[in-house]
Amino acid sequence: FDTVTFSVPGQADAVVAAAADRGYNLRRVDGDTVGVSFGEPHTNRDVVEVLTAVTEACGAAEGESGADGSAFELPEALLRTDEYLTHPVFHTHRSETSLMRWLRELSDKDLALDRTMIPLGSCTMKLNAAAEMEPISWPEFASIHPLAPEDQTRGWTELIEQLEGWLAEITGYAAVSVQPNAGSQGELAGLLAIRRYQVDRGEHQRKTILIPSSAHGTNAASAVLADLKVVVVATAQDGTIDQDDLRAKIDSVGDELAGIMVTYPSTHGVYDTDITQVCAAVHDAGGQVYVDGANLNALMGLARPGRFGGDVSHLNLHKTFCIPHGGGGPGVGPVAVAEHLVPYLPGNPATADLDERGAGFPVAQAPHGSAGVLPITWMYIAMTGAEGLTESSRTAVLGANYISRRLSDVFPTLYTGDGGLVAHECILDLRPMTKVSGVTAEDVCKRLVDFGFHAPTLAFPVAGTLMVEPTESEGIEELDRFIEAMRTIRAEMQEIVDGKVSLEDSVIRHAPHTAQVLTADEWDRSYSRSQAGYPVSGLRRVKYWPPVGRIDNAAGDRNLVCECPPIEAFDAAYTAAAGQEK
Repeated sequence: FDTVTFSVPGQADAVVAAAADRGYNLRRVDGDTVGVSFGEPHTNRDVVEVLTAVTEACGAAEGESGADGSAFELPEALLRTDEYLTHPVFHTHRSETSLMRWLRELSDKDLALDRTMIPLGSCTMKLNAAAEMEPISWPEFASIHPLAPEDQTRGWTELIEQLEGWLAEITGYAAVSVQPNAGSQGELAGLLAIRRYQVDRGEHQRKTILIPSSAHGTNAASAVLADLKVVVVATAQDGTIDQDDLRAKIDSVGDELAGIMVTYPSTHGVYDTDITQVCAAVHDAGGQVYVDGANLNALMGLARPGRFGGDVSHLNLHKTFCIPHGGGGPGVGPVAVAEHLVPYLPGNPATADLDERGAGFPVAQAPHGSAGVLPITWMYIAMTGAEGLTESSRTAVLGANYISRRLSDVFPTLYTGDGGLVAHECILDLRPMTKVSGVTAEDVCKRLVDFGFHAPTLAFPVAGTLMVEPTESEGIEELDRFIEAMRTIRAEMQEIVDGKVSLEDSVIRHAPHTAQVLTADEWDRSYSRSQAGYPVSGLRRVKYWPPVGRIDNAAGDRNLVCECPPIEAFDAAYTAAAGQEK
């Protein structure tokens, strides 16, 4: 599409109103300026209607606009003459049947939630139920522009306000804004709220934020973007915040303390039992408490950040509240605040005060951010209900503890809380076995593909470990299948330790195995085809075949292959363009 901005001195409101009467929404930039965007669905008739509205609003008599379809023939010099859609895929599938089968072929290569759990720790890859997803396909939702006038979006507004109220109740805060388009943007919005609140109080010097080393990964980046100085608080041996170091850092920062960013449960997968003491210590020093809501899937119905000491949190609707994520979004990272920070929630960009002291500083262009996907979360909460949300968190926590306990003798959990328990995820420590066998956590991830599993989170937050988060979407059958796979891989590692096979000749180091490799006429490896492709009996009933064998990740990262045209092509295009201008 393309966008045109034009001047209509003093007539912007009249032009926008005239266009709306004809069924078109134009953008009011200011009292003298209007913007209009044209996309692929628009035709010459749309251009005529818009121009007619503009000319009539500016004083031309009806029929005097001079706008007719013939006026918009494109100049010959601007018409495209080169070929387009040249890839064979655009010419191969000439029927719906053929296209359907090609899409099925592509999906067979994918390892997604329709085949297996995705145990990515700190990612909460839960089911996105079809019933939750369906409403976003309805034109009543899908056709609304995020900047549409309020009088055209009353139903939308009611849904959004109800959703924000539900989220406030779940988290224990006074109010919520869904404007931020990502968790990181929600972090920024929360930190800006803290900063502007403190500036309004005359506390300009409060520009230092404490961040425990166990906090979520984006915290420090968001703090720097908010023009805050980061001071790291150490983690104790058990994965909790080091209280002595926290007190020392608070004392050293003094009245420059803006607050603390703490993830709860921590990124180590543990409920910090001293969270209320941490919040109290920061409050006593005049700071604010930011509770990162990345791990809210372990809290719904069980604890509310706004009640145990938080002043502000962000949530991830694309994690905890079922909006699909991965592959670029869209994400929604609502920011939730206590009563004293409500005036500093993101405001409407069209009317916001951009002064440093101004309340309601926006973080996105659209007042409600990625509004198009909000019905998914609305449906999830409405269908699940309060008891269901609580049960979701309990089930997620139960699943993580089940995996942790069942694998404790082969891959111990690195951090645990009271009673040896974890929250909704556990960090499996592979380092002792790596030391004696040479098999890395990355090797284990690649071998898991042979079992039909997506890899857990690798090397975060601790190198040499795997972070596993099953979510409440997985039943005990799937958890047992994962446990069986991990124990089988552990036995294969033991064979290397015992000298029965070398690391380089092992089934783990050659994983994953494609169908082409296993069905080749020649087989010269030290292990059987059966062990490679069917390491457990259940795979003979349902088997995922990886489309690609083992690759060297590090070599690929260091040797990028650019598929863009060579630099000479750009030079030739520039030369040609320059020649046409002459």
